[in-house]
Amino acid sequence: IWFGLIAVLFSGYFVLEGFDFGVGVLLPFVGKNEAERRTVISTLGPVWDGNEVWLLTAGGAMFAAFSLWYATLFSGFYLALLLILVALIIRGVAFEFRSKKSSKTWRRNWDWAIFIGSFLPALLWGVAFANIVAGVPLELQNGNSEFTGNLFTLLNPYGLLGGLTTLALFVTHGAIFLALKTDGEIRVRANKIAGQVGLVAAVLAVLFGVWT
Repeated sequence: IWFGLIAVLFSGYFVLEGFDFGVGVLLPFVGKNEAERRTVISTLGPVWDGNEVWLLTAGGAMFAAFSLWYATLFSGFYLALLLILVALIIRGVAFEFRSKKSSKTWRRNWDWAIFIGSFLPALLWGVAFANIVAGVPLELQNGNSEFTGNLFTLLNPYGLLGGLTTLALFVTHGAIFLALKTDGEIRVRANKIAGQVGLVAAVLAVLFGVWT
């Protein structure tokens, strides 16, 4: 039952935060001026912080139900999860701070912070979960399973394919979300990107499924 609940929580997180990351990655490409970028960010305004609650709940459920799994995962994937956490912090700060000054340079820098803070988690979550599916090197030490690899162990071809698959899926999801929430030139660009990246996502998903 707990395993099913955790699966539902992570699925909810990836569905809801997935389009969130996708919009962040697309920000520099669909928003050609400040007004358009402000419109793109406004589509996430009511939802981006709420979507992250799913991750906190999933992590808490893992800790409560499968403490050894939680301990092994968070210690073994420490650097990857730290990069995700830093990216999420930068992203959250960027949403709040980009409008504090009217300087073009100020806003452009925060826009790229949103891009990086969305791109890294979209890629690294896929890498992490692909490695969970494939299995990672563990060694029994003092009755506990210890991860014996490092970040580069996780960045294997299968793991990177998983990361590219989630990245492409999230970008496609984000483009569809933007097309639903906007109009005019932004909607036209978002629809075009959804068609192009969606095809790439479909190919990557098939390759990932076959390899799995």
